Amino acid sequence: MAKILVIDDEEHILELLKFNLEVSGHQVICCTNGKDGLKMAREENPDLVLLDWMLPNISGIDVLKVIREDDKISDLPVIMLTAKNMEDDKIEGLDRGADDFITKPFSIKELMARIKTVLRRYHTSDETALKAGKISLYLDRHEVYLDGEKIELTLKEFELLKLLIQNRGKVLTRDYLLDKVWGYEFFGETRTVDVHIRYLRKKLGENSNIETIRGVGYKLN
Repeated sequence: MAKILVIDDEEHILELLKFNLEVSGHQVICCTNGKDGLKMAREENPDLVLLDWMLPNISGIDVLKVIREDDKISDLPVIMLTAKNMEDDKIEGLDRGADDFITKPFSIKELMARIKTVLRRYHTSDETALKAGKISLYLDRHEVYLDGEKIELTLKEFELLKLLIQNRGKVLTRDYLLDKVWGYEFFGETRTVDVHIRYLRKKLGENSNIETIRGVGYKLN
């Protein structure tokens, strides 16, 4: 289930949403203003944001604008919650990058259905992406991004990183990596793996989280 960030200054709305979302199995984070909401969006890595339009200090529409302009969270799904029922307001929200728009008072059943739809849409579009911490690896484009910035990897480095992410937490032996990345017909030494891992660590820096298991191989924490 998803981790959902709810940003709304009405306590009864927060309680209502928190209860129903948790009953549905979601993890819920709540806050009552835009400033804290942006901080949590960056730190908590939620799967979706429920964002009220009318917030103190920073309006919801301005929070949405900041989200869409921030490379770290620009692809975060956002559903706007609002008492505004004007067509122009909805168009503005969608133009600013809202994924959906629901007017208060709303049906919990309808909101849950919309959340499910938006999450499914993002999951489907992101099926070819593997993520680990600040690393995003896109299988279809053969691209890797570190904290939002593209980094250049060789084909072998890319394949090594892909295997490590797909098997995160598992120890992969040098022989296994050699076979999977270089192929069974490759007769080189396992030292080849060590060299490429060293290059990979250098490019990823402190975000690599690749641990050496002495005498065995490597794992991604």
